[in-house]
Amino acid sequence: MQNTSGAHGLGPHAVGHRVVVRRLLRGETGPSGGPAMTDVLGICTSWDDKSCTVRPESGPEVRIPLADIVTGKPVPPRASVRHRVPPREAQVRAFALFPDLETEPLGDWVLRRSPTATARRANSVLAFGPSGVEGDVDAVVGHYDRPVAAVLPDSPEERLFRDHGWGPESGDADTSFRIAGTATAMRALPASTVVVEIDDSSGRAEARIDDRAGGYAGCDGEWLGFGGLWVDPDARRSGLALAVVGALLDWGASQGATTAYLQVLSDNTPALRLYEALGFREHHRYRYLAPRP
Repeated sequence: MQNTSGAHGLGPHAVGHRVVVRRLLRGETGPSGGPAMTDVLGICTSWDDKSCTVRPESGPEVRIPLADIVTGKPVPPRASVRHRVPPREAQVRAFALFPDLETEPLGDWVLRRSPTATARRANSVLAFGPSGVEGDVDAVVGHYDRPVAAVLPDSPEERLFRDHGWGPESGDADTSFRIAGTATAMRALPASTVVVEIDDSSGRAEARIDDRAGGYAGCDGEWLGFGGLWVDPDARRSGLALAVVGALLDWGASQGATTAYLQVLSDNTPALRLYEALGFREHHRYRYLAPRP
């Protein structure tokens, strides 16, 4: 086929890809008095020496004469519905990992405390977005014996806390919040004959393989979250982590979960490789700040 690509960068190579095409509307006049134009966003389904066809997300396919293309380019695939969930909403879903979690609003921030959990995300303020409350940082300091704030990197909230003299809570890298479809993750799991014990009497599922590996999971509607995944150092690289994840995925699917998520330090390369192979992709990153001594 003749390569009929124009200066816009589209051509036969665009077939099967998501594209945006600005086209002329012949016979119509635009707001400024010049030619009218419109954009078409969708999947390019065909391209020949006279026209291309684009299938929008809704409605019929649009056939566009090549002579009417003003500009155009391939664009990344649209993020899945679960990836379009705001970071704050995703974090709130994760409250299900701690059945005894106590929360208190501070405007649009959330003060979190757990009588039993030691995890920072159960004992810190979730400060994603403005609180809308005057004196919010001072209120956080007064609420906790050891104040910690979870913030999005380089956000106005991070700058606010830093302006009050806060700094990194530890030397840890940022935390990567990663999500996947439960069905996608389950299909990626290798077959396993390892017996995993599940106890869900506490409001969340506790998985264990003897004293060699374990973890827990909690459900909030259709969202399944993982936490506390561990493997004894002497038992690593033997598939136990995957067996635990698989058992918890099975449990979550039985509860109706369609989205799975987990949180891992962004410099934990072995764990990231494992989760990438199961289809987990980064949704957002966040970091912890605390008042400097």
